[in-house]
Amino acid sequence: MGEANAHYYATRDPLGAGGDFVTAPEISQMFGELIGLALADLWDRAGRPAVRYVELGPGRGTLAADALRAMRRIGLAPLVHFVETSPVLRAAQAERVPDARWHNGIDDLPDDAPLIIVANEFFDALPIRQFIRTEAGWREQMVQAQGDGFLLQPGSDPQDDAIPASLRDSSPGSIVETAPQAAAIMGALGRRLAAQGGAMLVFDYGHAGPAIGDTLQSVRAHGFADPLAEPGTRDLTAHVDFTALADAARAGGATPSRLVPQGEWLVTLGIAQRAAALARSAPSRAEEIAVAHRRLTAADQMGQIFKAMAFTASGWPTPAGF
Repeated sequence: MGEANAHYYATRDPLGAGGDFVTAPEISQMFGELIGLALADLWDRAGRPAVRYVELGPGRGTLAADALRAMRRIGLAPLVHFVETSPVLRAAQAERVPDARWHNGIDDLPDDAPLIIVANEFFDALPIRQFIRTEAGWREQMVQAQGDGFLLQPGSDPQDDAIPASLRDSSPGSIVETAPQAAAIMGALGRRLAAQGGAMLVFDYGHAGPAIGDTLQSVRAHGFADPLAEPGTRDLTAHVDFTALADAARAGGATPSRLVPQGEWLVTLGIAQRAAALARSAPSRAEEIAVAHRRLTAADQMGQIFKAMAFTASGWPTPAGF
């Protein structure tokens, strides 16, 4: 999964109507603007310190451009740091945020000021391990070559100790997923926040785990596809276990917030009022704005399956909406 996604993102811009999927920032400027205002409000309540804006996997840079524009209205104009490895996406980001500085990972992020970090649909693309309950006990799902393709097959080594105690007695065929890389990154960022100050906002589709379920999926041309077919040509994702992220951040020294549905968070932050203002200023786009508003917030769209969680350093206020 890690190798396939690394190749996938390095060789294409997957976003938009001509790509494979659309993220919230590409649906409407309202998403990034409200994130920017939430961060500016947080910065103001923290005493307006010098901060660095960090975004993990910033796509085309659309979210950052919208957020930074909203921040500037409040007086916040931080230096911008993007964690991005794709040369294709770096080029797109440079068009929208030309003053950004790029990093291949989190290890060389600045350590001279508090960080305000955003991760939108970042953790879902990190590689997972998947375990299946067999008649002989828990086994890890392994990728095996078969002819010109691949299939998933349980390994031979017992893996019962890798399964949360609350799930070990699940029925045969049950699947549990873990994301070690996601936990490692969140733990490292928790240590950063504890040492430097600041806060982090995470938006992604997922759940308050641990949970049973196979969530590995592939998207191509805006439709579901076989995740094992043609590796490196399609996006592979899995639902985020926010409880695991919270545990990792807490172990690093940061404080997680409650888990909030994305729709609820956007409504609390004032998306309805922003949509109304945009419609008044551009009446010809009123229907488009209304559709985007619903897509971001409705329970049967992105409003419920997508979640939001904040992580803060000691002494920093809880971001708005949590």
